[in-house]
Amino acid sequence: MTVIYDGPAIDGHHHLWDLAMGRHPWLTPQGAVTALGDLAYLRRDYLPADLEADAAGAGVAATIVVEALWDPARDPYEEVGWLDGLERRPGIAARYVARADLAAPGAADAVARLGRHPRVAGVRQTIRWHPDPSRRWADRAPMEDPAWQRGVGLLREHGLLLELLMYPWQAQAVADLARAHPDLPIVVNHCSSPIDRDEAGIARWLTGLAAMAQAPNVHLKLSNLPSYAAAPTAAAIRDVIDPCLAAFGPARCLWGSDYPVARKALPYAGTLRLVREALADLPMAAQRAILCGTAARLYGLEAFV
Repeated sequence: MTVIYDGPAIDGHHHLWDLAMGRHPWLTPQGAVTALGDLAYLRRDYLPADLEADAAGAGVAATIVVEALWDPARDPYEEVGWLDGLERRPGIAARYVARADLAAPGAADAVARLGRHPRVAGVRQTIRWHPDPSRRWADRAPMEDPAWQRGVGLLREHGLLLELLMYPWQAQAVADLARAHPDLPIVVNHCSSPIDRDEAGIARWLTGLAAMAQAPNVHLKLSNLPSYAAAPTAAAIRDVIDPCLAAFGPARCLWGSDYPVARKALPYAGTLRLVREALADLPMAAQRAILCGTAARLYGLEAFV
């Protein structure tokens, strides 16, 4: 008999932006990220009220807002200050995952400043390299740069975790990074983004999951799941979740919507409903861990669940 967990959920991954500020060049027609395709559906403000409307009735108790590729020519701390000024109910954007240039000469000061902020839980880095230039978000340099490696080492000193936007092509490097920093919690976004859905791509993804999972400090966000599922059904979503859980287990997996980016696939409440259904065959403790427990522990949100 299957029982669906219907308790509170924590959205471990969403974004917010106000396009009138001109701080998100990747959302303009001129600066669009090629790998994301047509971004016309994203070219509208997305603020806490929009998130609350999307998540209405879905049982979301708290959320974690992740940096949204703030203009790299600007101080990334601007985004933190902007988030602080947004009106929202308790729980919405309760924690931030910020941006910082970990290879910059001023990385130590930037990380220390972020570490002093009560809502900032971590720093995200984009390391998405792909052999196909049309799918590439970054070059290989960040992972191989000694200055960047030193910057990563600063995070744990200030109580911050590291989030990574990556592809399976970087999995072994992430596993090596995790072993080099065993006390640093690392959170891989979007199931490690298995965009290559041919046989070789799936094999690379599975091998990468297994490699990263060997490091106990690596965690996996089950975020934007519909984008990697073969169909908008609970069964298809389960096909994506199962390999992730087989590698990491529920105590190291957490759900995230990736809204509004994921709007292209499914409505928010409908997605969370399908995820709850996809997890229904698991023990209740495992369902709860994935939907709120792991995120509460990693990001200090126990008060909301």
